[in-house]
Amino acid sequence: MAQDTLIHGDFSQPAIVRPEDYRWQASPLPGVDRMMLDRVGGEIARATTVVRYAPNSQFSAHVHGGGEEFFVLNGVFADEYGEYPAGSYVRNPVGTSHTPIIGAAGATILVKLNQFDARDTEQKHIDTHAVPWRQGLVEGLTVMALHDFEGEHVALVKWAPNTLFQTHRHWGGEEIFVLSGVFHDEHGRYPAGSWIRSPHLSQHTPFTQDEGALIFVKVGHLL
Repeated sequence: MAQDTLIHGDFSQPAIVRPEDYRWQASPLPGVDRMMLDRVGGEIARATTVVRYAPNSQFSAHVHGGGEEFFVLNGVFADEYGEYPAGSYVRNPVGTSHTPIIGAAGATILVKLNQFDARDTEQKHIDTHAVPWRQGLVEGLTVMALHDFEGEHVALVKWAPNTLFQTHRHWGGEEIFVLSGVFHDEHGRYPAGSWIRSPHLSQHTPFTQDEGALIFVKVGHLL
């Protein structure tokens, strides 16, 4: 991959990718394909990517020079430390390493690379099916906190059908991946598989309709 690859690399601008925009690209290893959402750099890059592993595929052992954060969208991701089924949230801080080994179910993950603060050293694996939900700020909204470090917050947010949230501004930006249902705001409609990145001080009024939605959301990391 070219050393100067730039995909949605201006973080002062909004970026949206919907499922119909997906263009899968083969990785350097067989059976591993990538849909690049944002990327700054070459093969080792600051990147947000959907990675699809074919059944019984492998990826080389590697060190996370800038940290790795991922959410398992489907299948079962595995490495020498364990298995992580769909719904798992994993953080591997700067300097950790592993060797992904995928079984018969295959796996698809949303992964963010080289985006850690070096002081954020907490390694974690959360099975989100085993964590209780907490009431959100409005009726119809429930929240599962996944990680917090200074101004950065990561969570799952479950939206009941026909829920409206107040207009708000994103200090430090906001990044959303729609896991199920359909998420909406005044700017558009975002079905499952959509990725939305909103810059520092952007504003919107999100809501759902009859489908409801489940989203993975990260805020405060785009200053």
